[in-house]
Amino acid sequence: MIAKILMLVVFFGVMIGIGLYCRKHATDVNGFVLGGRSVGPWLTAFAYGTSYFSAVVFIGYAGQFGWKYGIAATWIGLGNAAVGSLLAWVVLGRRTRVMSQHLDSATMPEFFGKRFNSPALKICASVIVFIFLIPYTASLYNGLSRLFGMAFSIDFEVCIILMAVLTGIYVIAGGYMATAINDFIQGCVMIVGIVAVIAAVLKMNGGFMGALEGLARVEDASVSAMPGVFNSFLGPDPLNLAGVIILTSLGTWGLPQMVQKFYAIKNENQIRKGAIISTAFALVVSGGCYFLGGFGRLFSDKIDIAKDGYDAIIPTMLSDLPDLLIGLVVILVLSASMSTLSSLVIASSSTLTIDVLKNHVIKDMNGKKQLLWIRILIVVFIAISAVIAIVQYRNNVTFIAQLMGVSWGALAGAFLAPFLYSLYWKKTTRLSVWASFIFGAGIMVLNMVARSAFPTFLQSPINCGAFAMLAGLVIVPVVSMISPKQDEASIKEIFSCYERTTQVRKSQSLGND
Repeated sequence: MIAKILMLVVFFGVMIGIGLYCRKHATDVNGFVLGGRSVGPWLTAFAYGTSYFSAVVFIGYAGQFGWKYGIAATWIGLGNAAVGSLLAWVVLGRRTRVMSQHLDSATMPEFFGKRFNSPALKICASVIVFIFLIPYTASLYNGLSRLFGMAFSIDFEVCIILMAVLTGIYVIAGGYMATAINDFIQGCVMIVGIVAVIAAVLKMNGGFMGALEGLARVEDASVSAMPGVFNSFLGPDPLNLAGVIILTSLGTWGLPQMVQKFYAIKNENQIRKGAIISTAFALVVSGGCYFLGGFGRLFSDKIDIAKDGYDAIIPTMLSDLPDLLIGLVVILVLSASMSTLSSLVIASSSTLTIDVLKNHVIKDMNGKKQLLWIRILIVVFIAISAVIAIVQYRNNVTFIAQLMGVSWGALAGAFLAPFLYSLYWKKTTRLSVWASFIFGAGIMVLNMVARSAFPTFLQSPINCGAFAMLAGLVIVPVVSMISPKQDEASIKEIFSCYERTTQVRKSQSLGND
């Protein structure tokens, strides 16, 4: 116990120390929110990855979908690496960085407001961000509850308060740069931790082949009559598995806290490096989490799903590990959760300040006032999400994965399609963006309040969120074709940022001088 506590003390000490050290980078809004747009590839890639994968993935998703789909759940991690990381960097990275700087936008709602010359769009996007990031943040706290109970017998509410206070300190002090540096350290912890945990769990079950053989003997007639279905290539339910892959992989393209990472990267060369680094990170961390979760049914004699829920699966798998390894796992999940939490609170507070309060509620808001309000709203956002997490825990409202599914589905369903088309297609219209906002956020709200009215496949928040994203990719071009076009001169000026000539070294291009 002493060793585990010392590990926590060192971890928290490093996080706070970095926050205080980075105060010099957080003296204005650009520095606090974007790190001065000068963050290197390693920090940006790890910030992207650690914001992507949190306790929601390690405790919630890995446990639930590993139990449902067996070893086939590994496909979710592979999809996260290929689509959620590599393709996101290739398709969005460069264009987001160029156009966001050209429009002088620091947040996704501000991007929409300036891209379509619509303050109303900016405010609406800000409200969607603030509302739907809260359940996601609450789910981060809940991912720690069972793990801390197993490792320390610490009351969950104490854990929430401790995590909220410490995250708030280093984010408020150092802003994005502190978050990026801490994300790098936390990412290293996550890589080492997940590799060590997988090795230990497989060893407990007779090694890789022994664990696979054990999984092949697992039968569940309520899921499938096919023998060995849980160690098969596509598992017992490929259709629902595809829904999870779409939501968790393509969804990152429309999440403000993810896309905002591209705003801050330094140059072209670092975008290429960042793509490779973040993809490798996703392969190890996300692929490893779902691979580990795929063996959850080997511990079915210790888990009562009807009573304890899916969130108990991973903690149960880890409960017999050596104390030091359990301490490492706690640090791993804390790292994943705090890095994502810091990213969420910066995205939400900066959005509300820059896009709603500035010039709408508070007139003549200078840089110092903006910075003050961002920090105040960080405290408010953390406090609200912590209270919701405590209420949810006491009343056992829903599973972690469902909370995240609602949040991701609404945000990505509303933003993914209009953001993607806005970067590439000049004919994207303001009305099409409104249509995507209303449909994406609206269908997830309806899914929460009237789930039984949906078709069976869409009653799951996961599948409904995936449907909202794919539907947006159709809604935006269709509405754009029949709605009034944006002023041609304005569009030409906006897209001129891509036409400017840039000189590069021969090592980067074989083109003519």
